[in-house]
Order: sequence, then C-alpha cells, then structure tokens
Amino acid sequence: MGFFDFIDQANAIVWGPPLMILLLGVGLILTVTTGFFQFRHFGYIMKKTFGSMMKSAGSGEGTISPWEAVTVAIGGAVGAGNIGGVASAIAVGGPGAIFWMWLCALVGMLTKMAEVTLALHYRQPDVWGDRFVGGPTYYMQKGLGEEKGWGGLYKIPALIFGVGIFIAFFLTMQCYNTAEAINSTFPSLGMIPVAVAYSLAVYVIIWGGLKSVASYAGKLVPFMCILYTVFGLFIIIRNIGELPVAFGMIFSNAFTGTAATGGFAGATVAVVIQQGLKRALYSNEAGWGTSPMVHATAVVEHPIEQGLWGCFEVFVDTVVVCTITALTIMVTGLWSSGLAGASLTLAAFESGIGYVGRVIIAVCTFLFAMTTSTGWFTYYDTLLRHAFGEDSAFRRGIIFLLKATYSIPGFLAVFLTINSGFGSSRVWAIVDLSTGVPTFANLFAMLFLLKTFLGLLKDYKARYMGIGEVDPEFVLWYEDKKKLAAK
Repeated sequence: MGFFDFIDQANAIVWGPPLMILLLGVGLILTVTTGFFQFRHFGYIMKKTFGSMMKSAGSGEGTISPWEAVTVAIGGAVGAGNIGGVASAIAVGGPGAIFWMWLCALVGMLTKMAEVTLALHYRQPDVWGDRFVGGPTYYMQKGLGEEKGWGGLYKIPALIFGVGIFIAFFLTMQCYNTAEAINSTFPSLGMIPVAVAYSLAVYVIIWGGLKSVASYAGKLVPFMCILYTVFGLFIIIRNIGELPVAFGMIFSNAFTGTAATGGFAGATVAVVIQQGLKRALYSNEAGWGTSPMVHATAVVEHPIEQGLWGCFEVFVDTVVVCTITALTIMVTGLWSSGLAGASLTLAAFESGIGYVGRVIIAVCTFLFAMTTSTGWFTYYDTLLRHAFGEDSAFRRGIIFLLKATYSIPGFLAVFLTINSGFGSSRVWAIVDLSTGVPTFANLFAMLFLLKTFLGLLKDYKARYMGIGEVDPEFVLWYEDKKKLAAK
C-alpha cells in the first residue's frame, strides 16, 4: 500500500458517518437547547461584535483585546479553505456541496460559540506569566479530568486532539497554495522563490509572539476580507442574471447529487454532503478546536462575551466570504470546467473582471495564507505550553524550536509537490485527515461539557440581556471554583 492509498483509506474511516453526524449533531443539539440562539438573537450578536469591534478592551482579565483575538482567529480560519477549499468542494461534490457548507456553518455558529466559551471558562495564566492559555486540551483536563471525575482518562481525547493538530504542522498547505496562486499569475517568479519569500515573512511576524501576531491580524484581516468581498460582489452583480440558476442548482443538487457535465465527473448525494461538511470545517473551523486557543487570551468580563465573537467568526468566514467564492464560481459558469482548488477561483475571477481579477486573487491568497500561518503558530504554541506545563529549560527550548522551524514544513511541501507532481487533490486529502482527527476528539469532549456552556449562557442572558434572574452565587471561572472549593 502506497502513502496516498493509506491517506485515502484513513480519510474514509475518519470522515465516515460518525464524524459527519457528530459535526452536525453537536451544532443541532446546541441550536435546539439554546432556543435557536444564533437566529433569535442574531441582531444582538452583531451589535456586540461587529458593532463594537473598534472599542478598546473591557475591564476583565486577559492578554489581548477581544477584537485582536477574533482577528487572529478569523485570520487563522480565513485562508486556503475560503479560496481553494470552496472551489474544491464544488469541483468534487458539485453545487449542492454549498448547501451543506451553509448548513454546517449555521449550526456551527453555536458550536464555535460553545467551544470558545469553554476555552475562556477553563483558561489559566501560563506559568511564564506572559499570557492566558486555554483551549480543548485545557477543558478536557479540567472539565473531564477534574470536574467529571475522569482522572487520567482525559489524556486520551487530549492526545488524539494534539496529534491531529500537529499533523497540520508537518503537512501544511498554506505555503503551497500561495506559491501555486502567485506562480500561475506571475510565472516568471517561480514557486520556489515565492515559497522562500512567504516563509521569511511568516518568521518576521511570529518572532514577536502572540502580541505581534495579534497586531498584524488586527490591521490586515479587515482589509483583506473587504477587498475580497468587494471584487467578488462586483463579479456576481455583473452576472446577476445567472444567480437564480446558481441558487437553483445549489438547492436541487444538495439532495439529488450532480450529473456529469463539462469537465465535471458527477457526484452522489453522499459525496455532496461529505464535501460540503469537509470544506465548511476547514474554512470556519467550528468544532475543530483551533481558534478557542487564541480566543482564550482575550480580555473579557464573561466567557460568553467572547463566545459571541465565535458566532461572528463563523458567519463572516463561511456565510459571507465562502459564499462569495462559491457564487463567483457558479455565475461565471466555470464550476464544471474541470479545474479545482485555487486554480478554479483564479479562473473565475479572471473571467469576471479580466487579468486584474487573477492578480487580486493571487494577492488575497498570499494575505489569507499569511494570517492563517501566523494564527496557527499561536495554536501550536498553546498546545506545547500545556504539554510541557512546568517552567523548565526543556520547555523553553521546545517553544524556541517551534519558532525556528515553523516555516520549514510548508517550504518542503512546495518543494516535494513540485518534484513529485501529486497535485492539489492529494494535498487536500492530507488536509482532510488533519482536520477530521482533532475535530472528532474535540466534539466528543464537548458533548460532556454542554451543561457547563448552557449554565454560562443562562447566566449571561440574565446579567446582560435581561432574560431570567441573576444567580449571585454563580461562578464564571473554573479557577475561581477551585479556590472556593479549597476553602
């Protein structure tokens, strides 16, 4: 059995019915048990996030502002998945995959809200005193191991989660996607020189740690999202007559599959659903457990306060940015051209507004990938801080090694891809494995902590939304619970 045969078989297991049911099921359970919170209180969510994004940090504890935290998280999520991932979903699963991507995002708004809230609730100051740390491995340890009485058994999902996340470290595709997009637009540059420049730029940003990444993301993320959205909408409006047809195909093909047409090979309903869920997860990361690790550093007075930003993050990433990509590809008629990944999105933008469209996508791919790579550095940093908890020379050495070698796997991916010629479909197969494994572990843990999230939401609604009565004895932070229990 070859390496890629193994990857394909592993994906068939990981991305089988259990994970797909779990991915949609957790979101649906949260949606129902919260009384459809993301829909009934959508205006409130937007007011507390988009409406206050330029306000300074509140009076609570934390390391960076809520806005900086969410821009790092959005930067980490808005990347190859929005440009190449959506295109791949359509190229493999057909237009119907977009419906399942939307559904996954709409219920995923609550999934992201819950995992961010749990990350805040169970967070703690790092032993170095430079920042707060939190995320899935922390709420597995404290929520499952301590509160639920699992003891050392929490280490099983925590280990699966950590190993799954680090697959993406060794098999990252951000540098590859960037080099491919820029090289296709400016062939004279070559993929290797682009990969070198990209790698060096990443080093410059991550060397200053979390605050450097946050500062960079806070300035760049709004600009790149607006740039991409404006030009995407321009193409859609120019082809407005094709929009009803596009929506018709999205909804009809979601439940019937898609017949072969043009360069499109056709897809069954199962493939349509699977592609939609895969690319939604890779794009917005709802349930993956990644962005909670940076959200946990935010200055907030209540865990739900940052959880609302999780809702906003998924909405912007998938409902806005991914939809722009999908509709651009659909209305230009290139979805069945036989192209896939970033090449398909590049072709769609070029078809819509000429060569300048290709240039815009190349620039956006570079910016999106940069924010993803630098944002993910904070995730790896958090995991290693937890794994090697006590201050030691070894812990400091491991973190330094992470910084020093961070861009090397991405560069090697470009080099090996060029010389092996295995193509983008193989790259996405590896990506699917690196998303599915940690997501399964994270969602499994979340199922046992839903009551904690619902309790925090109930308290927030009473304190800040005037819904229900405030319980004066309710404790917001797990570390405070431990202190009270110890008295």
